[in-house]
Parts: sequence; structure tokens; C-alpha cells
Amino acid sequence: MKSSNDAATMNVLSEQDSSLIDRFLDALWMERGLSKNTLAAYRSDLKKLALWLASSKNSLMTVGRNDLLAYLAYCVSKGMHARSSARILSTMRRLYQYLVREGELNEDPSAQIESPKLGRPLPKTLTEDEVERLLNAPDVTTYLGLRDRAMLEVLYATGLRVSELVELDTARVSLSQGVVRVIGKGSKERLVPLGEEALEWIEQYQAEVRPDLLKGKISSALFVTRRGGSMTRQAFWYLIKRHALDVGINKPLSPHVMRHAFASHLLNHGADLRVLQMLLGHSDLSTTQIYTHIARERLKEMHAAHHPRG
Repeated sequence: MKSSNDAATMNVLSEQDSSLIDRFLDALWMERGLSKNTLAAYRSDLKKLALWLASSKNSLMTVGRNDLLAYLAYCVSKGMHARSSARILSTMRRLYQYLVREGELNEDPSAQIESPKLGRPLPKTLTEDEVERLLNAPDVTTYLGLRDRAMLEVLYATGLRVSELVELDTARVSLSQGVVRVIGKGSKERLVPLGEEALEWIEQYQAEVRPDLLKGKISSALFVTRRGGSMTRQAFWYLIKRHALDVGINKPLSPHVMRHAFASHLLNHGADLRVLQMLLGHSDLSTTQIYTHIARERLKEMHAAHHPRG
């Protein structure tokens, strides 16, 4: 049905599709206040779909159910996992529900497409010993090492998302109250305690390192680079991986590794699931409940290792 040409070789959207994607994302942002990263993911998914459709002179407005099914099949043939194809289908549904609601389409071509069956993989995490090694990895006799140590301590103490950590500004951190005010997904605000260790490292970083990194520049960002600019997610994630390798942690790590460690270690030490939900900023408790599976797996491992009949 479709051209065999890979749509990735086309890099120009039609004016109609480009305008449609812009309008849809603007409406989505106004209605739900989604983060820039989420909106960027929607834009990427829709742009790839539109370019693929254009290879057979089709468009987002003229597409039918069979076209969407063919695109999903194409994605799977390129090695896409079920979770990624489910995300793309979700993006399609949001777009076409919007168009039907706005009266621009009479029918939703994605309505009768079934979502792929998904398992529920457990998040990758670190043991308490591995976290301790990672926290001690930066050379705190250097400016950048002390900054990295402060960032890692805050990440583990609070369970922030990496994006939330790098977007922290000084006004959101109360050293006197020992809390940080976080603006999370959907612009939702939450207060998270820092703990004594993280507070001490922040105080040391702000007193001894941050002014020298800024070199006279003015910035509201709490954590800054050697050039005085704001830290990025990608740059900090590179630092985590480098420090992990330095202390012999070779397991595959995700950007959320310290967040997962924060959550699973709290549960292992008896934290209440509702409290954990508030600390993590989850809108739905079911999202938090996945960490109970991690705790159960850890108990099984301990039983197998230490029980005489394990």
C-alpha cells in the first residue's frame, strides 16, 4: 500500500500537516499543561507519521484506519517495541479525538485500533551499597566533583526526576526549612524534604563552588556548568554514567535510576505507599504501586540468599 521509500529520508512537512500539529499541541498545552518534553515527544511522533503518509501522497487529515494500521506495522517491522508503538497509538488517538471534537473530522480513524498488550517491566534500580558507591564517586576536592556530589545527594534524597533536578532554581530551595519546592509534570507543585546529608552538600556547594562557576554571571539556576550556564538533562545523565563506571557499576542504567532507588529503598524501610506517591509527584497511586513489586522481588532475593531452604 505504501511506498517502499523510508519516510525518514523526507524532512519537510506539508504546510497543512505542520499547521495541524502546531494547533493540536497548542490546544494540548492549554488544556493539560503538559511539559515541554512531553509535547516534544508528541511532535516527533506526529511528524514521523506525517512524513510517512506523505510518501504515498497522504496526509494527517485524509488518513484512514488501514493507513494507521499500516504505519504501526511499519514501525514494528523496523524493530519498535510494543511500549513505543502503544505510545504512538496514544498520540494518534489524542490528535484525532481533538479533530473530531473541533468538528474538523466526522470520524476518528484510530478509534477501532487495539493497543498492543504490554507487560509491566520493573524499573532498573540500584542496591543501597551501589548508591553509596555512586554518591562517593565524585572527587569532592574539585569544584565540579563537589557540584556532582551535591546533585547526586539531592537526587537520592528527594527522588526528583532528572529534569526536575536540573530545572531547580535557588528560590525553590529552603535551607532553613529543609525542603525543596518542585514544579513537576503538568506544572503541579510539591514540597519534598531534603534530609541532612543533601542540605549539607547544597550549603557547601553554594558557598564554595557556585560563585566560582558563575564567574560573575547572574543565574537563578541552582546547579550550573563550568561555563556558568544551566545544567541539562543530557549533560547530567552523562555524568551519572561516568561516575557509575568509575566505581564499577556496570549494569544498564536509566535516567530515572536514582529516582527508582529512592522509591524502592524507602519502601524497603517501611515507607507508606501514599507518602511515596506524594513525594514522587504521581497523580495516580497505581503508578507508585510498581515499586511494591520491586520490594517483593528484593524480599524474594533475600529469602533465597539467607533462608536455609531458600
